[in-house]
Formats: sequence, structure tokens, C-alpha cells
Amino acid sequence: MERNDSCPERDGKETESDYGPRYPSDCELTQALLERARKRNQPVMRSAEWKKALSRAKEIKLLLLDVDGVLTDGTITYTPDGGESKGFNTQDGFGLRILQDAGVDVGLITARTSEAVTRRAHDLKLQYVFQGAGNKNTVYEEILGKSGLRPLQTAYMGDDWLDLQLLNRVGFAIAPANAVAEVQQRVHYVTSHSGGRGAVREACELILEARGELAAILRKFI
Repeated sequence: MERNDSCPERDGKETESDYGPRYPSDCELTQALLERARKRNQPVMRSAEWKKALSRAKEIKLLLLDVDGVLTDGTITYTPDGGESKGFNTQDGFGLRILQDAGVDVGLITARTSEAVTRRAHDLKLQYVFQGAGNKNTVYEEILGKSGLRPLQTAYMGDDWLDLQLLNRVGFAIAPANAVAEVQQRVHYVTSHSGGRGAVREACELILEARGELAAILRKFI
């Protein structure tokens, strides 16, 4: 442990062999607790890209997501009974929960169809769920018609070429860190996390911070 200057120095002749393991003094423990408290009160450091994206994220009232490579790491496991399994991240799920609690709707648009996605969408109580979507733009138009939202108020996160057209239409285009290069070049924000590894949670927190609600939500859990 680093010794604080406000704590008195011990006798420099003391060694571990003389007195056993060297334990911190009460003063040093107090200083360590104070330092931890100071760090807890400091704001989380955000990247320049995060700060730049806040102005676009502020308008968002609907977050739409691809599934494979965004809500998952893109891995598809075939099961012996002919089905398939996917892995979802609990931190992503919590992020979507607090985002919805703050009044932002969430939906899925995916070209594949999976029972695992149906179950996950049900667990998360998602507003819009479109599987087997051959044309994501058509689905997007349907969502705009039902919601009455403007493109500027919608965000979409995708990771591959199938997502490019939709990413070009929304007000806030997001890609996970594992997205292909052509997608990363065309979005407003690339998360520091990969799909299935916290990318969606990061997007949720960015939107909540842009709306000025993230700090208040965090305080509820402290």
C-alpha cells in the first residue's frame, strides 16, 4: 500500500522477519478509505467520441437493434434436436431495462428467426420484435408508421452489410466494436465493447446520459 504523507513514518529498521507481515496502520487504512471515497465521487471518464455523440443521442426515443453480432457475439450453436442456441449478456439486458424505464422504446430487427430471440424479447418486454426480416427498411417504415416517430428520433445498432441501408436512415447510427469496417466507417458512434459483451449496455448508457438521466438512475442503486 502506498503510504500517505499525512501518516507518521514507521521505524525504518522494522522488517518482515523481525515482526512478521507488515500490516497497514490505522492512519493508512483511513487514508485508503478516503481515497476510495474520493474516486467514487469522480465522474466516469468518457471518450471524445462519446461526448461528440451526445447531441444525436439526446433526441432518441426508440432504439432498434440487430441480434447476431449485436445482442450476441455472433456465435450460433446448433443443438442436437435441430434447434439453435444463443448467448445473451445480462448487463445488456439491464441496460435495456433501465432505458425502457426512462421512456425509450426498444425493438429488434433481425434477418434470422430463432426461438431463443423470441424468449429473450419476451423477457425484456421489448416493444417491437421483427424476425425473418428480409428487408429491414420495409420493417423500419412500418415501425415509423406505428410509432409516429421521425427518423431523427430513432437509433439503430448493426454490425454487418445487411444493416447499412438502415444505419444510413436513422438519426443515430451505432456499431459494436466487432462490426465490419464498412459499417464502422458509416456510423455516428462505435462502442468500445463488442456485441454480446456490453455493446448494447454502452449504447443505453450513452442515450441516458444524453437525456440527462443517467446520473439520477445510478443514484437509485447506490
